[in-house]
Amino acid sequence: MTIELGVITPQTLHIEQPLTLSSGSILPRYDLIYETYGQLNASASNGILICHALSGDHHVAGLDANNKPGWWNDYIGPGKPIDTDHFFVVCSNNLGGCHGSTGPTTLNPETGKVYGPDFPIVTCRDWVNSQNELRKHLGINQWAALIGGSMGGMQVLQWAIDYPDKLQHAIVIAAAPKLSAQNIAFNEVARRAIMTDPDFHEGRFLEHKTVPKQGLAQARMLGHLTYLSDDMMGAKFGRERRKDELQYNYEVEFQVESYLRYQGEKFATTQNFDANTYLLMTKALDYFDPASEFDHDLSKTLAQTTAKFLVIAFTTDWRFAPARSHEIVKALLDNDTDVSYAEVESEHGHDAFLLRNEHYEGLFRAYMQRIISEITPLDPLIFLNQKVDK
Repeated sequence: MTIELGVITPQTLHIEQPLTLSSGSILPRYDLIYETYGQLNASASNGILICHALSGDHHVAGLDANNKPGWWNDYIGPGKPIDTDHFFVVCSNNLGGCHGSTGPTTLNPETGKVYGPDFPIVTCRDWVNSQNELRKHLGINQWAALIGGSMGGMQVLQWAIDYPDKLQHAIVIAAAPKLSAQNIAFNEVARRAIMTDPDFHEGRFLEHKTVPKQGLAQARMLGHLTYLSDDMMGAKFGRERRKDELQYNYEVEFQVESYLRYQGEKFATTQNFDANTYLLMTKALDYFDPASEFDHDLSKTLAQTTAKFLVIAFTTDWRFAPARSHEIVKALLDNDTDVSYAEVESEHGHDAFLLRNEHYEGLFRAYMQRIISEITPLDPLIFLNQKVDK
Protein backbone atom coordinates (compact mmCIF):
# COMPACT_ATOMS: atom_id res chain seq x y z
CA MET A 1 0.00 0.00 0.00
CA THR A 2 1.41 3.36 -1.00
CA ILE A 3 0.75 6.46 1.08
CA GLU A 4 1.33 9.58 -1.02
CA LEU A 5 -0.73 12.03 1.03
CA GLY A 6 1.34 11.83 4.21
CA VAL A 7 -0.04 12.63 7.66
CA ILE A 8 -3.45 14.32 7.55
CA THR A 9 -4.54 16.62 10.38
CA PRO A 10 -8.29 16.50 11.05
CA GLN A 11 -10.27 19.71 11.42
CA THR A 12 -13.36 20.44 13.50
CA LEU A 13 -16.32 22.58 12.48
CA HIS A 14 -18.22 24.04 15.44
CA ILE A 15 -21.82 24.70 14.42
CA GLU A 16 -23.78 27.00 16.73
CA GLN A 17 -26.98 26.87 14.70
CA PRO A 18 -29.49 24.42 16.27
CA LEU A 19 -30.25 21.31 14.26
CA THR A 20 -33.76 19.90 14.36
CA LEU A 21 -33.55 16.14 13.88
CA SER A 22 -36.06 13.88 12.14
CA SER A 23 -37.18 12.64 15.56
CA GLY A 24 -38.14 16.19 16.61
CA SER A 25 -35.22 16.44 19.03
CA ILE A 26 -33.01 19.51 18.74
CA LEU A 27 -29.24 19.68 19.03
CA PRO A 28 -28.52 23.25 20.21
CA ARG A 29 -24.97 23.04 18.83
CA TYR A 30 -22.70 20.33 17.49
CA ASP A 31 -19.27 19.57 16.05
CA LEU A 32 -18.27 17.76 12.88
CA ILE A 33 -14.72 16.46 12.56
CA TYR A 34 -13.47 16.11 9.01
CA GLU A 35 -10.39 15.70 6.84
CA THR A 36 -9.61 17.18 3.42
CA TYR A 37 -7.25 16.06 0.69
CA GLY A 38 -6.11 18.08 -2.31
CA GLN A 39 -7.04 21.72 -2.81
CA LEU A 40 -10.21 23.55 -3.73
CA ASN A 41 -9.92 25.27 -7.10
CA ALA A 42 -10.80 28.91 -7.79
CA SER A 43 -14.34 28.16 -8.94
CA ALA A 44 -14.94 25.68 -6.07
CA SER A 45 -16.02 23.19 -8.73
CA ASN A 46 -13.83 20.22 -7.77
CA GLY A 47 -15.24 19.28 -4.34
CA ILE A 48 -15.90 15.60 -3.63
CA LEU A 49 -17.71 14.43 -0.48
CA ILE A 50 -17.06 10.88 0.71
CA CYS A 51 -19.79 9.38 2.94
CA HIS A 52 -18.61 6.60 5.23
CA ALA A 53 -20.17 3.27 6.16
CA LEU A 54 -21.28 2.01 9.58
CA SER A 55 -17.94 1.58 11.32
CA GLY A 56 -16.06 4.10 9.18
CA ASP A 57 -14.98 7.61 10.06
CA HIS A 58 -13.49 10.79 8.62
CA HIS A 59 -10.01 9.30 8.11
CA VAL A 60 -10.45 8.02 4.58
CA ALA A 61 -6.96 8.50 3.12
CA GLY A 62 -3.35 9.30 4.03
CA LEU A 63 -2.01 8.65 7.53
CA ASP A 64 -3.40 9.71 10.88
CA ALA A 65 -1.30 10.77 13.88
CA ASN A 66 -0.68 7.09 14.69
CA ASN A 67 0.46 6.34 11.11
CA LYS A 68 -2.71 4.41 10.39
CA PRO A 69 -3.75 4.58 6.72
CA GLY A 70 -7.25 5.76 5.81
CA TRP A 71 -9.91 3.15 5.17
CA TRP A 72 -10.07 3.94 1.41
CA ASN A 73 -6.47 4.94 0.85
CA ASP A 74 -6.16 2.66 -2.20
CA TYR A 75 -8.68 4.82 -4.05
CA ILE A 76 -7.89 8.38 -2.92
CA GLY A 77 -4.65 10.24 -3.61
CA PRO A 78 -2.44 11.56 -6.40
CA GLY A 79 -2.94 9.49 -9.55
CA LYS A 80 -5.54 7.23 -7.90
CA PRO A 81 -9.16 6.89 -9.11
CA ILE A 82 -10.23 9.78 -6.87
CA ASP A 83 -7.25 11.88 -7.87
CA THR A 84 -6.30 14.57 -5.36
CA ASP A 85 -4.26 16.32 -8.05
CA HIS A 86 -7.65 17.26 -9.53
CA PHE A 87 -10.17 16.95 -6.70
CA PHE A 88 -10.68 18.52 -3.28
CA VAL A 89 -11.84 15.52 -1.27
CA VAL A 90 -13.74 15.85 2.01
CA CYS A 91 -14.87 13.24 4.52
CA SER A 92 -16.53 13.88 7.89
CA ASN A 93 -17.37 11.63 10.80
CA ASN A 94 -21.15 11.29 10.91
CA LEU A 95 -23.15 13.05 13.57
CA GLY A 96 -23.64 10.55 16.39
CA GLY A 97 -20.26 9.00 15.67
CA CYS A 98 -17.51 8.32 18.15
CA HIS A 99 -14.43 9.67 16.40
CA GLY A 100 -14.74 13.38 17.11
CA SER A 101 -18.14 14.51 15.87
CA THR A 102 -20.84 15.19 18.45
CA GLY A 103 -22.31 11.91 19.61
CA PRO A 104 -22.87 9.67 22.63
CA THR A 105 -19.26 10.04 23.84
CA THR A 106 -19.27 13.86 23.86
CA LEU A 107 -20.48 16.20 26.57
CA ASN A 108 -24.11 17.21 26.70
CA PRO A 109 -23.98 21.01 27.18
CA GLU A 110 -27.18 20.89 29.22
CA THR A 111 -25.85 18.42 31.83
CA GLY A 112 -22.06 18.66 31.60
CA LYS A 113 -21.92 14.85 31.34
CA VAL A 114 -21.42 12.63 28.32
CA TYR A 115 -24.60 12.11 26.32
CA GLY A 116 -24.44 8.32 26.46
CA PRO A 117 -27.90 6.88 25.77
CA ASP A 118 -29.43 10.38 25.97
CA PHE A 119 -28.01 11.29 22.58
CA PRO A 120 -31.02 11.39 20.25
CA ILE A 121 -31.43 8.86 17.47
CA VAL A 122 -30.32 10.30 14.15
CA THR A 123 -31.32 9.42 10.60
CA CYS A 124 -29.66 9.49 7.22
CA ARG A 125 -31.43 12.79 6.54
CA ASP A 126 -29.94 14.27 9.71
CA TRP A 127 -26.46 13.29 8.54
CA VAL A 128 -27.08 14.93 5.18
CA ASN A 129 -28.38 18.11 6.78
CA SER A 130 -25.31 18.38 8.99
CA GLN A 131 -22.99 17.64 6.04
CA ASN A 132 -24.71 20.44 4.15
CA GLU A 133 -23.55 22.84 6.86
CA LEU A 134 -20.01 21.63 6.21
CA ARG A 135 -20.49 22.26 2.49
CA LYS A 136 -21.44 25.86 3.16
CA HIS A 137 -18.54 26.33 5.56
CA LEU A 138 -16.08 25.11 2.91
CA GLY A 139 -17.41 27.55 0.32
CA ILE A 140 -18.70 24.91 -2.07
CA ASN A 141 -21.90 25.77 -3.92
CA GLN A 142 -22.15 22.38 -5.59
CA TRP A 143 -20.25 19.13 -5.08
CA ALA A 144 -18.67 17.72 -8.22
CA ALA A 145 -19.65 14.34 -6.81
CA LEU A 146 -20.81 12.53 -3.72
CA ILE A 147 -19.44 9.03 -3.23
CA GLY A 148 -20.40 6.38 -0.71
CA GLY A 149 -20.45 2.64 -0.20
CA SER A 150 -22.98 0.66 1.86
CA MET A 151 -24.46 3.08 4.43
CA GLY A 152 -22.48 5.81 2.66
CA GLY A 153 -24.34 5.04 -0.57
CA MET A 154 -27.62 5.59 1.25
CA GLN A 155 -26.42 9.05 2.28
CA VAL A 156 -25.59 9.81 -1.35
CA LEU A 157 -29.14 8.87 -2.34
CA GLN A 158 -30.55 11.09 0.42
CA TRP A 159 -28.38 13.99 -0.75
CA ALA A 160 -29.63 13.57 -4.34
CA ILE A 161 -33.23 13.63 -3.10
CA ASP A 162 -33.02 16.44 -0.53
CA TYR A 163 -30.43 18.71 -2.19
CA PRO A 164 -30.70 17.92 -5.91
CA ASP A 165 -29.00 21.14 -7.02
CA LYS A 166 -26.01 20.63 -4.71
CA LEU A 167 -24.33 17.72 -6.50
CA GLN A 168 -23.47 17.01 -10.10
CA HIS A 169 -22.71 13.30 -9.76
CA ALA A 170 -23.92 10.63 -7.33
CA ILE A 171 -21.82 7.47 -6.99
CA VAL A 172 -23.72 4.79 -5.07
CA ILE A 173 -21.73 1.64 -4.27
CA ALA A 174 -22.97 -1.64 -2.75
CA ALA A 175 -26.08 0.01 -1.33
CA ALA A 176 -29.87 -0.36 -1.32
CA PRO A 177 -32.94 1.91 -1.36
CA LYS A 178 -33.94 0.44 2.02
CA LEU A 179 -33.02 -2.49 4.24
CA SER A 180 -34.63 -5.86 3.77
CA ALA A 181 -36.33 -7.59 6.69
CA GLN A 182 -33.31 -9.89 6.93
CA ASN A 183 -30.93 -6.95 7.27
CA ILE A 184 -33.10 -5.33 9.93
CA ALA A 185 -33.06 -8.66 11.75
CA PHE A 186 -29.26 -8.80 11.64
CA ASN A 187 -29.11 -5.31 13.12
CA GLU A 188 -31.53 -6.22 15.90
CA VAL A 189 -29.50 -9.29 16.88
CA ALA A 190 -26.38 -7.11 17.00
CA ARG A 191 -28.12 -4.53 19.17
CA ARG A 192 -29.43 -7.16 21.55
CA ALA A 193 -25.93 -8.58 21.95
CA ILE A 194 -24.74 -5.15 23.07
CA MET A 195 -27.75 -4.19 25.19
CA THR A 196 -27.79 -7.48 27.14
CA ASP A 197 -24.09 -7.30 28.01
CA PRO A 198 -23.88 -6.89 31.82
CA ASP A 199 -21.42 -4.03 31.31
CA PHE A 200 -23.84 -2.04 29.13
CA HIS A 201 -25.64 -0.47 32.15
CA GLU A 202 -28.54 0.77 29.98
CA GLY A 203 -26.08 2.74 27.89
CA ARG A 204 -24.38 4.49 30.83
CA PHE A 205 -21.31 2.25 30.80
CA LEU A 206 -18.89 5.21 30.61
CA GLU A 207 -20.27 6.52 33.90
CA HIS A 208 -19.62 3.05 35.36
CA LYS A 209 -16.13 3.03 33.81
CA THR A 210 -16.88 -0.13 31.88
CA VAL A 211 -17.25 -1.11 28.22
CA PRO A 212 -19.65 -3.81 26.95
CA LYS A 213 -16.78 -5.56 25.15
CA GLN A 214 -18.46 -8.93 24.94
CA GLY A 215 -21.60 -7.52 23.33
CA LEU A 216 -19.63 -5.32 20.94
CA ALA A 217 -17.46 -8.26 19.92
CA GLN A 218 -20.51 -10.43 19.25
CA ALA A 219 -22.17 -7.65 17.23
CA ARG A 220 -19.03 -7.22 15.15
CA MET A 221 -18.69 -10.97 14.59
CA LEU A 222 -22.23 -11.08 13.25
CA GLY A 223 -21.70 -8.02 11.08
CA HIS A 224 -18.39 -9.28 9.74
CA LEU A 225 -19.99 -12.60 8.87
CA THR A 226 -22.50 -10.81 6.64
CA TYR A 227 -19.79 -8.78 4.91
CA LEU A 228 -18.02 -11.86 3.54
CA SER A 229 -19.20 -14.24 0.85
CA ASP A 230 -19.63 -17.99 1.36
CA ASP A 231 -17.10 -18.65 -1.43
CA MET A 232 -14.56 -16.33 0.16
CA MET A 233 -14.92 -17.93 3.58
CA GLY A 234 -14.68 -21.37 2.06
CA ALA A 235 -11.54 -20.51 0.12
CA LYS A 236 -9.91 -18.75 3.05
CA PHE A 237 -10.82 -21.12 5.89
CA GLY A 238 -12.68 -24.18 4.61
CA ARG A 239 -13.13 -26.56 7.53
CA GLU A 240 -9.54 -26.28 8.66
CA ARG A 241 -8.96 -26.84 12.35
CA ARG A 242 -6.28 -25.40 14.58
CA LYS A 243 -5.31 -28.90 15.69
CA ASP A 244 -5.45 -32.19 13.85
CA GLU A 245 -7.68 -33.96 16.37
CA LEU A 246 -11.17 -33.04 17.52
CA GLN A 247 -11.15 -31.62 21.04
CA TYR A 248 -14.77 -32.42 21.95
CA ASN A 249 -15.34 -29.15 23.80
CA TYR A 250 -16.62 -25.63 23.08
CA GLU A 251 -13.28 -23.89 22.68
CA VAL A 252 -12.12 -22.51 19.34
CA GLU A 253 -11.29 -25.41 16.99
CA PHE A 254 -11.99 -24.22 13.45
CA GLN A 255 -9.91 -21.50 11.85
CA VAL A 256 -13.02 -19.53 10.89
CA GLU A 257 -14.03 -19.43 14.56
CA SER A 258 -10.63 -18.06 15.48
CA TYR A 259 -10.85 -15.42 12.74
CA LEU A 260 -14.28 -14.17 13.80
CA ARG A 261 -13.32 -14.00 17.46
CA TYR A 262 -10.20 -12.06 16.53
CA GLN A 263 -12.23 -9.58 14.50
CA GLY A 264 -14.72 -9.15 17.32
CA GLU A 265 -12.04 -8.68 19.98
CA LYS A 266 -10.13 -6.20 17.85
CA PHE A 267 -13.23 -4.11 17.23
CA ALA A 268 -14.23 -4.10 20.89
CA THR A 269 -10.78 -3.42 22.36
CA THR A 270 -8.51 -1.63 19.89
CA GLN A 271 -10.79 0.28 17.51
CA ASN A 272 -12.41 2.22 20.35
CA PHE A 273 -15.87 2.07 18.77
CA ASP A 274 -18.61 3.26 21.11
CA ALA A 275 -21.47 0.84 21.80
CA ASN A 276 -24.13 3.57 21.79
CA THR A 277 -22.86 4.76 18.41
CA TYR A 278 -23.17 1.22 17.06
CA LEU A 279 -26.80 1.18 18.21
CA LEU A 280 -27.45 4.58 16.61
CA MET A 281 -25.87 3.69 13.28
CA THR A 282 -27.77 0.43 12.90
CA LYS A 283 -31.05 2.14 13.80
CA ALA A 284 -30.43 4.85 11.20
CA LEU A 285 -29.91 2.09 8.65
CA ASP A 286 -33.19 0.46 9.66
CA TYR A 287 -35.07 3.76 9.32
CA PHE A 288 -33.68 4.61 5.88
CA ASP A 289 -36.58 4.37 3.43
CA PRO A 290 -36.95 7.60 1.42
CA ALA A 291 -39.67 6.11 -0.76
CA SER A 292 -41.96 5.91 2.28
CA GLU A 293 -42.63 9.65 1.77
CA PHE A 294 -43.62 9.05 -1.88
CA ASP A 295 -46.24 6.31 -1.56
CA HIS A 296 -43.40 3.75 -1.48
CA ASP A 297 -42.74 4.50 -5.12
CA LEU A 298 -38.98 4.68 -5.69
CA SER A 299 -39.37 6.10 -9.19
CA LYS A 300 -41.44 8.96 -7.82
CA THR A 301 -38.90 9.40 -5.00
CA LEU A 302 -36.02 9.87 -7.44
CA ALA A 303 -37.97 12.00 -9.92
CA GLN A 304 -36.65 15.23 -8.42
CA THR A 305 -32.98 14.25 -8.64
CA THR A 306 -30.83 16.08 -11.18
CA ALA A 307 -27.44 14.42 -10.62
CA LYS A 308 -25.84 11.94 -12.98
CA PHE A 309 -25.49 8.54 -11.35
CA LEU A 310 -22.98 5.72 -11.22
CA VAL A 311 -24.32 2.64 -9.41
CA ILE A 312 -21.96 -0.23 -8.61
CA ALA A 313 -22.79 -3.67 -7.20
CA PHE A 314 -20.71 -6.79 -6.52
CA THR A 315 -21.65 -10.29 -7.62
CA THR A 316 -21.14 -12.03 -4.25
CA ASP A 317 -22.55 -9.28 -2.04
CA TRP A 318 -25.53 -10.93 -0.39
CA ARG A 319 -25.99 -8.22 2.27
CA PHE A 320 -26.81 -5.62 -0.42
CA ALA A 321 -27.21 -7.87 -3.43
CA PRO A 322 -27.04 -6.59 -7.03
CA ALA A 323 -30.82 -6.90 -7.23
CA ARG A 324 -31.09 -4.01 -4.76
CA SER A 325 -28.92 -1.84 -7.03
CA HIS A 326 -31.13 -2.87 -9.94
CA GLU A 327 -34.08 -1.29 -8.07
CA ILE A 328 -32.21 2.01 -7.91
CA VAL A 329 -31.17 1.87 -11.56
CA LYS A 330 -34.70 1.03 -12.74
CA ALA A 331 -36.18 3.94 -10.79
CA LEU A 332 -33.60 6.30 -12.28
CA LEU A 333 -34.24 5.02 -15.80
CA ASP A 334 -37.97 5.52 -15.26
CA ASN A 335 -37.10 9.21 -14.96
CA ASP A 336 -34.70 9.24 -17.93
CA THR A 337 -31.84 9.99 -15.55
CA ASP A 338 -28.27 9.78 -16.82
CA VAL A 339 -27.18 6.58 -15.03
CA SER A 340 -24.33 4.13 -15.51
CA TYR A 341 -24.40 0.71 -13.88
CA ALA A 342 -21.62 -1.81 -13.25
CA GLU A 343 -21.82 -5.24 -11.66
CA VAL A 344 -18.31 -6.21 -10.63
CA GLU A 345 -17.07 -9.79 -10.31
CA SER A 346 -15.62 -10.27 -6.84
CA GLU A 347 -15.32 -13.11 -4.35
CA HIS A 348 -15.17 -10.74 -1.37
CA GLY A 349 -18.88 -10.18 -0.71
CA HIS A 350 -20.04 -6.85 0.70
CA ASP A 351 -16.49 -5.89 1.73
CA ALA A 352 -15.52 -5.78 -1.96
CA PHE A 353 -16.23 -2.05 -2.20
CA LEU A 354 -13.31 -1.38 0.15
CA LEU A 355 -10.76 -3.64 -1.56
CA ARG A 356 -8.49 -3.54 -4.59
CA ASN A 357 -10.09 -4.93 -7.75
CA GLU A 358 -8.77 -4.26 -11.24
CA HIS A 359 -12.21 -4.07 -12.90
CA TYR A 360 -13.68 -1.96 -10.10
CA GLU A 361 -10.70 0.40 -10.10
CA GLY A 362 -10.75 0.72 -13.89
CA LEU A 363 -14.40 1.67 -14.20
CA PHE A 364 -14.15 3.94 -11.17
CA ARG A 365 -11.16 5.73 -12.68
CA ALA A 366 -12.93 6.11 -16.04
CA TYR A 367 -16.00 7.67 -14.42
CA MET A 368 -13.89 10.05 -12.33
CA GLN A 369 -12.05 11.12 -15.51
CA ARG A 370 -15.43 12.02 -16.93
CA ILE A 371 -16.01 14.29 -13.95
CA ILE A 372 -12.55 15.85 -14.32
CA SER A 373 -13.39 16.73 -17.93
CA GLU A 374 -16.48 18.60 -16.73
CA ILE A 375 -14.60 20.68 -14.15
CA THR A 376 -13.50 24.13 -15.26
CA PRO A 377 -10.02 23.47 -16.66
CA LEU A 378 -6.80 25.17 -15.60
CA ASP A 379 -8.22 26.65 -12.42
CA PRO A 380 -5.39 27.60 -10.05
CA LEU A 381 -5.56 25.26 -7.08
CA ILE A 382 -6.07 27.90 -4.44
CA PHE A 383 -8.87 28.46 -2.01
CA LEU A 384 -10.94 31.56 -2.64
CA ASN A 385 -13.61 32.84 -0.29
CA GLN A 386 -16.82 32.77 -2.25
CA LYS A 387 -20.34 33.81 -1.51
CA VAL A 388 -22.20 30.60 -0.73
CA ASP A 389 -25.93 30.15 -0.26
CA LYS A 390 -27.00 30.08 3.36
